[in-house]
Amino acid sequence: MRLSEFWRLMDDEFSPSYSRVLARDLVLAGVGGNTASDALRAGFDPKEVWIEVCKMQDVPPSRWLGKDIAPKN
Repeated sequence: MRLSEFWRLMDDEFSPSYSRVLARDLVLAGVGGNTASDALRAGFDPKEVWIEVCKMQDVPPSRWLGKDIAPKN
């Protein structure tokens, strides 16, 4: 997963403003006790960070892949 995809998923699930608050403040045990922002800066895989955010925020697994995006014609 690219970093841009991580932020798209965060924004879609939590809204652009709240996703930044979560990334800055929510401590994620699964990525070394870092926040999402710190984990990304430390080189953790964005997908791993995204999954940890989902788990901590009780996002149902059915939404871990994000919203369906209509194909471009």
